[in-house]
Amino acid sequence: MPRILDPQPVSRESTRPLTDREFEQFRELAYERFGLDLKDGKQGLVAARLGKKLREHGFRTFQAYYEHVLADSTGEALVVLIDALTTNFTSFLREPAHFDYLRKTILPEIRSSERIRIWSAACSTGEEPYTIAFSVLEELGSAARGRFELLATDISTKALGTALTAVYPAERFEGFPRDWMRRYLRRGDGRWRGWYRVKPEVRSVVEFRRLNLMEPFAHLLRFHVVFCRNVMIYFDKPTQADLVARLTDRLEPDGYLLTGHSESLLGKHPGLSYVRPAVYRKAPGGLSRTEPMRHKRCAR
Repeated sequence: MPRILDPQPVSRESTRPLTDREFEQFRELAYERFGLDLKDGKQGLVAARLGKKLREHGFRTFQAYYEHVLADSTGEALVVLIDALTTNFTSFLREPAHFDYLRKTILPEIRSSERIRIWSAACSTGEEPYTIAFSVLEELGSAARGRFELLATDISTKALGTALTAVYPAERFEGFPRDWMRRYLRRGDGRWRGWYRVKPEVRSVVEFRRLNLMEPFAHLLRFHVVFCRNVMIYFDKPTQADLVARLTDRLEPDGYLLTGHSESLLGKHPGLSYVRPAVYRKAPGGLSRTEPMRHKRCAR
């Protein structure tokens, strides 16, 4: 059984600086396990963000913390590491043009489908998939709940915990339609004043699962729409190209891939065509490389 180091509390002053060798170790680990590309010049950022983890967990050196991450057979230490190195900023209706396009163009095209399947492939703390759910219910009505499948995945168990709880501060809803707040949210009171919770009937249409996009996901169903936004900015071009190919493989023919507006897909991607900024479409009649197995819904 791997030995987990037992750290002792240390002060800020006793933490040793991040060496070039240690930076390269973390850099290689982040790339191999998560596809995260820590470019030259990021050593100060890595030292600052991981330095907080050293102090929290009582490690004196970055090398000791690195060995702790490698020794953790649960993989949770790796997730904590990636959470520290990336920014999980999100909000409801972030990049609203995507949700307008979903409601006005995509959903009318697929509303007659027996099952409507959408994947939020880097859902963070849940704002994106819940906004997708609101958009579908607005366009197709509550009757759509019986044939609408929304899978939401993220690598961070901490972020998924927040998503499952579905409780958010009022500032996350800046620019959110007032009638949507009334229909889909419950206002907190007492010590929860200024907070809102997504109603159970909306939470029930979202399945949250942990998934590392660097690992195989060909077992998933094919989807009419895949949202993969503001995660590829952390990847280098080869990793982006590989991920886009695998996401395209999980799209239905004529299905849509939506990326972040800062993540324009440069170059050619077989089977995928440009529609508008940050919106791409799979070629009609496109085939999946493998036949997927139906995934099981997780317990709530």
